[in-house]
Amino acid sequence: MFNRRGTLATLTGGLLTSLLASAAAAQTKPAKAPMDPTEVLPLWPGDPPGSAGVTAVETLIDRTVAGGLRDRAVTHTRKPTLTVFRPAKPNGAAVVLMPGGGYERVVTDKEGFETARWLADHGYTCFVLLYRLPGDGWGAGPDAPLQDAQRGLRLARSKAKALGFDPARVAIMGFSAGGHLAASLTVRFEAKVYDRADAVDDLSARPDLSCLMYPVVSMADGPVHAGSRKQLLGASPSPEQITAYSPDQTVTGREPPVILVHAADDKTVPVANTIMMFTALRAKAIPAEMHVFEEGGHGFGLRSIAGKTVAAWPDLFVAFAKRHGI
Repeated sequence: MFNRRGTLATLTGGLLTSLLASAAAAQTKPAKAPMDPTEVLPLWPGDPPGSAGVTAVETLIDRTVAGGLRDRAVTHTRKPTLTVFRPAKPNGAAVVLMPGGGYERVVTDKEGFETARWLADHGYTCFVLLYRLPGDGWGAGPDAPLQDAQRGLRLARSKAKALGFDPARVAIMGFSAGGHLAASLTVRFEAKVYDRADAVDDLSARPDLSCLMYPVVSMADGPVHAGSRKQLLGASPSPEQITAYSPDQTVTGREPPVILVHAADDKTVPVANTIMMFTALRAKAIPAEMHVFEEGGHGFGLRSIAGKTVAAWPDLFVAFAKRHGI
């Protein structure tokens, strides 16, 4: 990877090379985009768990429209990572971000890097998780993304002293299918989904606060986002699988405070997902706050929100986080 001064040290794989090449190319365009961060942490000390037989090729897809905001996505993640965003004035807290992509891809810019920059400007040390996808043949199947989420939170905590934040003030923020992953980590942080790799795994995987942005939650017919369910559980999941992988059905009462954000006019992931998760959390007396906005559609992130009430969501998150010590 590159160190903080930009000196080449070691590369974490083809993805980092592709990201930096894409960033360099972007600098030749009239509308310059921010450079990609150069601190990229490999998630695992070696190959991820359950790698045997995985043949998918990690690919960076640049979907940027000329003159538009940068829009990249990664498919078939082979080397999961955390990309670090350091704030100029740390507030002592951190956020691990989990972008969406329907469990077919990980959208790195809109729901990852852009949001991390905003949060870093407000004092949060941020980590953007590039996680593996469940349809690529990993040994853990539908738990492969959760393996990365647990490991990612533990790895972030392990960097607390070096990066200047409190390891007991680490939030997670997930978007769409990444919201399902964040919700899964919120309720299944204690689940043993992989064997200990090193001392990092002795740390807790429990988030201190969760933010679920227009999340996929239910795997049941009706509210389900069919594409995410198919990628996660296949074409014909059993009733037992549907329950086990619907976070609203597995709330334990040990969850951290949760804030949920959705738009009522979301035609991709029905707002019922957020309402069901909020209801389940409150039934267990978990501190929870829900914001359902009239308009915003799906996947808004920080884009296309100007002039809409949904533009309030980042400040609402900060207020909720501060109220709960994050």
